[in-house]
Amino acid sequence: MRLDSGIALEAAGLGKQYRRGWALRDCTFELPAGSISALVGPNGAGKSTLMHLANGLLTPTTGHVRAHQKVAFLAQDKPLYRRFTVAEMLRAGESMNPDWDNGYATKLVEEADVPMHARVGTLSGGQRTRVALAIALGRRPQLIMLDEPLSDLDPLARTEVMKALMAEAADTGMTVLLSSHVLADLESVCDHLVLLAGGRIHLCGDVEDLLSQHRIMIGPSDLALPSSIVDSSTTARQATLLARATHAEAGWELHEPSLEELALGYLRSAKENKDVAA
Repeated sequence: MRLDSGIALEAAGLGKQYRRGWALRDCTFELPAGSISALVGPNGAGKSTLMHLANGLLTPTTGHVRAHQKVAFLAQDKPLYRRFTVAEMLRAGESMNPDWDNGYATKLVEEADVPMHARVGTLSGGQRTRVALAIALGRRPQLIMLDEPLSDLDPLARTEVMKALMAEAADTGMTVLLSSHVLADLESVCDHLVLLAGGRIHLCGDVEDLLSQHRIMIGPSDLALPSSIVDSSTTARQATLLARATHAEAGWELHEPSLEELALGYLRSAKENKDVAA
């Protein structure tokens, strides 16, 4: 079955069970074509499992997932042959991908100032990431999934890699699904959010819409609390809430949350509910 126009990735009732239990369960969502989507969640939330299912590297236990046929995937360990030179890695990419654009992949490596004659094992973390990204993009995908691609990079390298990726997305119009623990890396670039915790989706949608539907509320701890609280922190004198609301009774100070405040609020709520259930 083909994807509807305007959708790059679709999951319905998607689940994956191992002997130890469910890694992902009852996930239903869509990614709009052309979106830059953040996949957020703690370790063990199911982010890598979701990406492997979407790429056909795993078989679902329940439900289904459909992705654009021109898809590329960059795993967290960035699988490269350490004894190959950069040029040899590009030739390997060409030999394994019928739609390979060698000129494009070579340009991406050269723009990153990575020497073609250098062996992969001698490159810095940032250089290896740029080579792995060039190989993924050399397939000219319409959808690219990146599993923690910035996790082993220093702040400068993270900024440079993110800038290069966003430039390519802007030029090509491809859809990006990016998993990262560093929410600051995602705040200024992502327009769509998928939040996973405990193998389930807790929040999904357009970032601007989600932020506009929530408020950080600060006020005296004796004020009546709204019914739509997501997360709360209370001292003897003051309460700080994340609520799915746009207004409140008098006495509350309101402001729109940042992406980091929104995500952390839902992640804390998911953890607390899990602890209570346990």
